[in-house]
Amino acid sequence: MVNLFEIGIVFRGFVIVNHKFTSKPELNSKNTADDLRGAFIDAINSFAKTTFKNCSLEYLEMKNFLFIFKIGEILAGDSNMNEPFIMYGLSKRKRNSDRFVKKFYEKLDLIMQYFKQRFSGEDFTEIQKFQAFKNDMKNYFS
Repeated sequence: MVNLFEIGIVFRGFVIVNHKFTSKPELNSKNTADDLRGAFIDAINSFAKTTFKNCSLEYLEMKNFLFIFKIGEILAGDSNMNEPFIMYGLSKRKRNSDRFVKKFYEKLDLIMQYFKQRFSGEDFTEIQKFQAFKNDMKNYFS
């Protein structure tokens, strides 16, 4: 997708896998920044869900950026119930954000379904196993 800087998946407040299409000077990303990004995404979505009766946040617009979120559920190997995971995208801010978000959501449905099929029941504490999925995300959104 045009103007897409980054896509990733957050689970339990951690970015378990992400792919950066382009590096922007304003997005100096180190491991710490990824951890903070994951915690922020999880916290803001938890806030929206709790405060607004199970509504999820779809996107945030910032000065030059559009942060898009979609929540799915997956069963982790160390749990007996489904837990939320959040797929996110970071892009250049658009004039018509709603249309871009809708288009992005359409693409997310298939990749999120594939992620669930591939990793349902897995141990999510071993983040290294998700790195191969980075190529799947890259190929799907390129």
